[in-house]
Amino acid sequence: MTHDLTRWSAARLADALGRREISAVEVTQAHLDRTAAVDGAVHSYLHVDTRGALEQAKAVDDARTSGAELHVMAGVPVAVKDVVATQGLPTTCGSRILAGWVPPYDATLVSKLRAAGMPILGKTNMDEFAMGSSTEHSAFGPSRNPWDLDRIPGGSGGGSSSVLASFQAPLAVGTDTGGSIRQPAAVTGTVGTKPTYGGVSRYGLVALASSLDQAGPCGRTVLDTAMLHAVIGGYDPRDSTSIHAPVPAVVRAAQSADVTGLRVGVVRQLTGEGYQPGVQARFDEAVALLVDAGAEVVEVDCPNFAYALAAYYLILPSEASSNLARFDAMRYGLRVLPEGIDDPSAEQVMAATREAGFGAEVKRRIILGTYALSSGYYDAYYGQAQKVRRLIADDFTRAFEAADVLVSPTAPTTAFRIGEKLDDPMAMYLNDVATIPANLAGIPGMSLPSGLADEDGLPTGFQILAPATHDDRLYAVGSALERQLVSRWGGRLLERIPELVPAGGSDDQHAGATMGMAR
Repeated sequence: MTHDLTRWSAARLADALGRREISAVEVTQAHLDRTAAVDGAVHSYLHVDTRGALEQAKAVDDARTSGAELHVMAGVPVAVKDVVATQGLPTTCGSRILAGWVPPYDATLVSKLRAAGMPILGKTNMDEFAMGSSTEHSAFGPSRNPWDLDRIPGGSGGGSSSVLASFQAPLAVGTDTGGSIRQPAAVTGTVGTKPTYGGVSRYGLVALASSLDQAGPCGRTVLDTAMLHAVIGGYDPRDSTSIHAPVPAVVRAAQSADVTGLRVGVVRQLTGEGYQPGVQARFDEAVALLVDAGAEVVEVDCPNFAYALAAYYLILPSEASSNLARFDAMRYGLRVLPEGIDDPSAEQVMAATREAGFGAEVKRRIILGTYALSSGYYDAYYGQAQKVRRLIADDFTRAFEAADVLVSPTAPTTAFRIGEKLDDPMAMYLNDVATIPANLAGIPGMSLPSGLADEDGLPTGFQILAPATHDDRLYAVGSALERQLVSRWGGRLLERIPELVPAGGSDDQHAGATMGMAR
């Protein structure tokens, strides 16, 4: 039973829990046991909250026994990316500068998870302050792709994608600033959605780039992802960018999976040259399957997408350099005293702390962003990048006049080997070429598995983009395509993952492989 429960979808778990065929403690313990067995090899988690998760699960079981009316997702466990504040649990953002920091409050989305009765299994690994596409920039070591432990699970949310693909959690929360939910989903054969900007509260997210960051749901099926989206979405008065509107009907859309007459726009600039042949082949096949399901396919032209990568890597570092200025060794987090100075000034302590606490990629982007915002260069760099951002948004507006949704491959390649691109920042940045435009425009996007590449047998991702606030279209199209692909591939892709070699050892040994000991 334990082995089977970790393979069940979140929707199936929710149904069985509601029928009292299984208990929340059983489900939670099954996933914790799975983590103890395999996470020493995968390293999805930075902190596992064994006691807290089981306490939450028992509270759900007790409430259900007493006849209390519970949320449909009550008892379904979830993992949370370590950039999201969790009261009583460490939140490090994958950085030494926040090692051991325990927030005194919950992010809004975490409060919603708790209110729904969803046990939080732990905090997942990530590139430091969400800067990266491989999780190799985590100060606590990389996560690994369950399809091939020598390969990356994507980034910055590689912990949230690998925890799903290794069956350590049925659901996970990620954040997406330039593709950090969608690209990891693509390379691990899972599903991830970046909601419309403001569709999920950013209150309690440690900011990277405030105009781009967006939390969102990750799952192994489109319906599971929709069910989590419905829990964490919605208006929050504590977030000034929050959309004051109901959550789109994402669950109903995923259940209907109707694309009859829907216009699907293939973005000319996001296919073809530069895309791995196996990635392109699976994308073309998926488009054909949508036609079989009743959709109409048109080609759309978005010429300013060619400048999206350059604009993004000016806007993001600029906002990051401002947001990360708060880590000054004065209020919380790491504090390092400079060597050889008996009575250091605040500036000297700050410099020593930031030198020791930040990794190379974070320093690179802070320097770039500070330069772009500096006197004499603001208009030439940051100001121009914002103008390009407007042009990209205009491209989307015109494209959505011709199509109801837009589609492309999620990432240009399958998962690359750990270390392969670590010393080549530009090669790493190119992984986000297809995902960045959606963040610049604030529109929603989804990645779902589209099959396995012929060259290496690794997962490929299919990206769906929709107009702002029309997140439900992602789930209708995604679910329709998923049904076709399950038939095409003879089952869900994750059923083909080679069984991980158990890490072995005791729970204490497992905890030692993570950043923080399990409670």
